Amino acid sequence: MKMKAAVLEALNTPLKIEEIELDDPKDSEVLVKLVATGVCHSDIHCIKGDLATAPPVVLGHEGAGIIEKVGSKVTTVQPGDRVILTVAPYCGKCPACMMGVPTSCENYPQTAMLMGSMPDGSKRLKRKNGEELSHFMAQASFADYAVVDESAAVKVREDAPLDVVCLLGCGASTGIGAVINKARVKAGSSVAVYGCGGVGLAVIMAAKLAGARQIIAVDMLDKKLKFAGELGATDLVNASKDDPVMKIAELAAGGVDYAFEAIGNTTAMNQAVHSVYSRPGGMAIILGLAPIGATFSIEAWRFLREITVTGCTAGSIRPQIDIPHYVDLFMQGKLPLDKMISARYTLRQINKAISDTLEGKIMRGVITF
Repeated sequence: MKMKAAVLEALNTPLKIEEIELDDPKDSEVLVKLVATGVCHSDIHCIKGDLATAPPVVLGHEGAGIIEKVGSKVTTVQPGDRVILTVAPYCGKCPACMMGVPTSCENYPQTAMLMGSMPDGSKRLKRKNGEELSHFMAQASFADYAVVDESAAVKVREDAPLDVVCLLGCGASTGIGAVINKARVKAGSSVAVYGCGGVGLAVIMAAKLAGARQIIAVDMLDKKLKFAGELGATDLVNASKDDPVMKIAELAAGGVDYAFEAIGNTTAMNQAVHSVYSRPGGMAIILGLAPIGATFSIEAWRFLREITVTGCTAGSIRPQIDIPHYVDLFMQGKLPLDKMISARYTLRQINKAISDTLEGKIMRGVITF
């Protein structure tokens, strides 16, 4: 079928709206008419070349829409269902999936999908001349339609606004899941959050929901810090004015119980680790996606304080269980996802949405169709 899509032709260039072709879904795939999709910093990382997905590629990975067609082996959704498209498709059969960690699926690894294919290694997008286009995160939702693996289409309640809950396709679920599933933040604990973009703000909302006593937000923009305060941060640290590690130590009596890095910056990752070093049993959770090959180091003696340094992919969520639950929490007013959205755009305004995101003019932007 023919459809409109935003294509990244070359690194560090504007996206171009083109009419391209999308193949029908295979046996275990579904065709979704997009209603909305979030604009995430991971899309910008791809534009900059920080990720392995090579152009030409159709970006977008926080889609939500309505099922139009299903493959012959699809059993969990049907035409007419409203779905959120997650960045974490999974096979359901490998050891990681059987252990309840589908975001680390061994048959559908996230690293493979960063190469621009569907989970089975093939592609469904092409130009009129037959040239294949890559799918970003096996989704490519900067387009009118998307074909995704059945496991990536999560059915949600009929009354949920898709132009809000689409954020749960990636960024919001990453932050919420990191708090609930990975760190398991305890009531009365202290939390530091490095980076107040979409993921960091979701961490703050979830930490508040979990009952954290102190939530310290760290960013370099006062505008973002102010917004973090509105969502539940108790203390605000501008890293362009203060050393965040020292400031956190001052505010939290030496260190926090949990420090989340939500930027994808190795300096911030190191600072997050140092923010918990003086509190035995503290945990640093790395959420940000740093450029391929980037590293940071930790002095070995710090582990004598029994700290934990861990990564977390897509919030360690179980998509079919956790995303509908997060939608319910939003509908109950417990996770104010709608407050994160400060602008909506059409697909033809995609480059403005990206520049506004990159320049920090908005908290989160959403493309509506």
